[in-house]
Amino acid sequence: MRLRSFFLVALLGLAGGTAAAQTAEVRPSDPKATRKTAHLFRNLERMARTNIMFGHQDALAYGIDNGRRWVGDANRSDAKSVTGSDPAVYGWELGHLELDSARNLDAVPFAKIRQYVKAVYKRGGVNTISWHLNNPTNGRTAWDSTNTISKILPGGPYHAQYLTYLDRMAKYLRSFNSGFSKVPVVFRPFHEHTGSWFWWGQKNCTADEYKALWRFTADYLRNTKKVHNLLLAYSASSFTSKEHYLERYPGDEYVDIVGFDTYCSKDIAKYQRELDRQLPLLMEIATEHRKVAALTETGYERLPDANWWTQTLLPTLSKYNLSYVLVWRNGRPDHYYVPFPGHANAEDFKQFYSNPRVLFQNRLAPLNIYSK
Repeated sequence: MRLRSFFLVALLGLAGGTAAAQTAEVRPSDPKATRKTAHLFRNLERMARTNIMFGHQDALAYGIDNGRRWVGDANRSDAKSVTGSDPAVYGWELGHLELDSARNLDAVPFAKIRQYVKAVYKRGGVNTISWHLNNPTNGRTAWDSTNTISKILPGGPYHAQYLTYLDRMAKYLRSFNSGFSKVPVVFRPFHEHTGSWFWWGQKNCTADEYKALWRFTADYLRNTKKVHNLLLAYSASSFTSKEHYLERYPGDEYVDIVGFDTYCSKDIAKYQRELDRQLPLLMEIATEHRKVAALTETGYERLPDANWWTQTLLPTLSKYNLSYVLVWRNGRPDHYYVPFPGHANAEDFKQFYSNPRVLFQNRLAPLNIYSK
């Protein structure tokens, strides 16, 4: 009860009890957003003033155990194995859903992802989804560099193919239900667009084409397919200025969360400098546009620094009002971003978990983030 009271005071008290504060309350970009989706958006903004949620990609689907990969174990995550708690934010990948495949591009069954999304919602966690969709014009992967967008917008020769992709996406998103409620999710399409490794990247399309694709996609899902349980995340890779970040911004009516993706390498000092350069700009953008800020992807592959969580990541992020930080997946024994039992980094991860500013699932659940 003390924990619940402490965080409710932090979450609700700082939101302001005056009429003026309530008048200035942030609203999701979709005017028809479901009630719980709107509550989630407002609470993400409020909570960022005092706490940051920890997230992990594919946390419940698989992980690492004694140098081997575990897959699909019930009630398990590598974060929980080390700290006793699952993450607060869970990332899922929908690439290959557009192909009507039974499994995503990381071999996780879509039926299982649906189960995970519902389970996370019931336990009071937050779901975020990315979509590395194949190129609709040629069937190549998301990492294709073919100039594409003009060909899939209305009037383009592959527009019907793109609509097929969106129809499959909409049907799947509508299946995220719990009782009479649609499960709110953070949808992060066309991400890392300031890089050029995806077919929607900055060298593979114009700024106007990118914005048109984003707007058409959002309008089609909202207005044609009646999907109103989404918060849209605009997620860049590295950017040089506010102008660079906003060059392809589709407009406030199409964005709820602003963020970017960046990863740590052996040059830890450079990683911190880059965060300290870009995060103040992101904070300004979030404030000016009344959006929620997040570090939408990050991490240090294989975690060779025993104190990375408490001496690199947390001191840097604590300077800023970020809603959540999501680290990438524990995909293989040579490709992971969260420690597992016996790892040299595990003790530092426990200290990161214990910091009162950081929220894992056990601290998030009492807040009921989907309520007013």
